[in-house]
Amino acid sequence: APRRLGPDAAAMGRSRLGATLRAFAPIRRPRLREAYDYVIVGSGSAGGHLAYRLSEDPSCRVLLVEAGRQDNTPWVHVPVFYFKSIGTPAYDWMYKTHGPTSGLGGRSLAWPRGKVLGGSSSLNGLLYIRGLAYDYDSWAAEGNEGWGWDDVLPHFVSSEDAPFDAPHRGAGGPMSISEASNVTELGERWSTACAETMGVPRLRDMSCAAGRDAASSGAGVAYFSNMKSVDGFRCSTALPLHEVRASRPNLHIVCNAEAQQLLLRGGRAEGVVLAGGPGGADARREVRVAPGGEVLVCAGALGSPHLLLRSGIGAPAALESAGVACAHELPGVGENLQDHLQLRPKFRVSCPTLNTQVGGLVKHAVKGGVHWLRAMTSPAAWRFGLEFLLRRSGPVSMAASQVCAFVPSQPGLPAPDLQFHFQPLSTTGTPAVYLDNFDAFTASVCILRPESRGRVELQPDGSLRISPNYLSTPADQALAVRSLEVAREVSQHPLLREIGAQEVDPPERLDVDHARRVAETIYHPAGTCKMGPSSDPTAVVDASLRVHGLEGLRVVDCSVMPRIVSGNTHAPTVMIAERAASLLRGDA
Repeated sequence: APRRLGPDAAAMGRSRLGATLRAFAPIRRPRLREAYDYVIVGSGSAGGHLAYRLSEDPSCRVLLVEAGRQDNTPWVHVPVFYFKSIGTPAYDWMYKTHGPTSGLGGRSLAWPRGKVLGGSSSLNGLLYIRGLAYDYDSWAAEGNEGWGWDDVLPHFVSSEDAPFDAPHRGAGGPMSISEASNVTELGERWSTACAETMGVPRLRDMSCAAGRDAASSGAGVAYFSNMKSVDGFRCSTALPLHEVRASRPNLHIVCNAEAQQLLLRGGRAEGVVLAGGPGGADARREVRVAPGGEVLVCAGALGSPHLLLRSGIGAPAALESAGVACAHELPGVGENLQDHLQLRPKFRVSCPTLNTQVGGLVKHAVKGGVHWLRAMTSPAAWRFGLEFLLRRSGPVSMAASQVCAFVPSQPGLPAPDLQFHFQPLSTTGTPAVYLDNFDAFTASVCILRPESRGRVELQPDGSLRISPNYLSTPADQALAVRSLEVAREVSQHPLLREIGAQEVDPPERLDVDHARRVAETIYHPAGTCKMGPSSDPTAVVDASLRVHGLEGLRVVDCSVMPRIVSGNTHAPTVMIAERAASLLRGDA
């Protein structure tokens, strides 16, 4: 049985309240050096963590470049406000997929990506999942030595500060992890229903099932661990930087500075051309690495290939069509795009849910402006606000989803192929941030390891065309339909029938056409700078994350994943950065 969580469940771990408060103090504009040992482009899940680790060495000169603003806003730090940051141009790149190549009947989807210090780790749903041993062992089997489960597990452990007394969990690392803080009766009902229907165990910690020796082969149901400190606030990769930025003169952080192009000469990266930063929004400046230094591209699955392509690194024909001269032929740049596509069946229930408890507050908060006055003066706002301030629990403390389930779609699979994100609410829109006006829960389900592959392409105007090519294989199409069937099967469990669970707007026919009409992204793009040996014509980086054929240039983020991991991508991306830091220090 799962451990019942009370107000002291997250008592382990260290306080980060000082760092959260320091996040609101302006970062002083540094006087840029003539050269750095490392120039890191992007401060997200990988870049922020990498800057923290590399700058631990006081002799190592590190420049961290972020295109977005500083994270000095409550929209980033208070957990529930992720819904406000997503879809807001001040914090979000506001990407959209190309409708004709989406694979969803011409629909274009919003793909939020963080444009703020901390990147998407300042914008995401705060969910911690490592993936499965099966994922990393498959990476190693494809020629990526050092990336099997036994190789990466120590880097997961060393990067975290988690409230679990277990040998496979870490303490004292820069990434704070907490247990779920808003356990509900509805969440308990659904968790038991899913576990019993699918024949998988209920767990306290989903990471218990990740390893190769797990009895369930990775399957199970557990409340999500969250990227939060014991103080209840978000722990993005920017938070550790705020703890140390005043005490590490070797670390320079520059916000509002976009990397326009890599400086290449003689097969080597020598620096980056920046727009903005200390010189103002219109300023352009070259920043360079010292001899033997490196440029570390950490701009994510969209930003990293975008920068490489703008710098002339890619397929010659594609670069020519975009009006860019080819500086280095590497046809895999922008290819191998993968994402977790979610289907979000909703089930009306007769018990109270967050829809009716906080729906009005969310509506006014999303609209903003004068609507905030109505939100902040309501009794519910005061009640939930005080609960968060006094106990760090309740709806304000919530991450994007409450319960995680990894389940197999059929018997005999080597690893579960479906993931559920259970939410004690239901939403509409894209991004899905508006609550329905009736009580319901959502059993969002996604294909963990899709076969479908898309691409990102540089356009003549410098923009990026995003072509996910969802549901392009028969296996993905069949599994999408099966995932909806599984959600229905779980909803028929007696525990859910007791509260009148009924699917909202069920389709006349449950088929792939219905899946294409209702599917949404779960915001996990990956794979566009694929890691692989030089014998792989689609590989962009080698097992040390060095760009093939170029010196002084590495890509360090989720774009290097040869295959997308099973589950949410933030924690695996931090792991990639942790391993990259070890490689750069020579102790991997």
